Amino acid sequence: MPSDRIPTLADAAIDLLADAGMRGLTHRAVDVRAGMPQGTTSAYLRTRQALVEAVVNRLADLDRRDLEATPLPDAIVDMTDLDAIATGIAYLLDRWLTTDRRRTLARYHCVLAATHQPELRTVLAHGAASRTQARAMMAAAGATDPDRAGDHLVASIDGLLFDRLAGAGALTAPPAGTEEGRADLTVAVRALLTAYSTA
Repeated sequence: MPSDRIPTLADAAIDLLADAGMRGLTHRAVDVRAGMPQGTTSAYLRTRQALVEAVVNRLADLDRRDLEATPLPDAIVDMTDLDAIATGIAYLLDRWLTTDRRRTLARYHCVLAATHQPELRTVLAHGAASRTQARAMMAAAGATDPDRAGDHLVASIDGLLFDRLAGAGALTAPPAGTEEGRADLTVAVRALLTAYSTA
């Protein structure tokens, strides 16, 4: 059986999570969503744990690609340009709220499942790339404790994303996918960057 089916199955599982949450994530449902013969998912990913791990690994891979494609790495060269960095991060968040909204929903379903299934927490420790990048930014900005500041920055940005996706911000903030929405995200991210770079 071709090994390239795992990303296809993981993508179908991500889609299912966005629609139905963890309760809707079954091997049989993934087969149907992926358009594969019954039993395909269980042949590749025998247990539910293996299925969730495949989803999380796929999410991490897609997030890593997004981070590499954002204009952040160039901005790190000149850490005095917090506006450029804030704009890059806001652009990425806006994508995760619009084009990749379903993937963001799936990610949060996995995170919530980990509160009831502690064994998933080690699998979900996939934010290493964003934390490494944030720590490097904070070090370049002269933060007193760049590792801690970078970790706090990632946590705060994640909170901002969640608020805009499912919290009060989803109702009160300017809509994602608009110039006004991106500008508002940029202001919020710029404030976080300023706060943590001087911490």
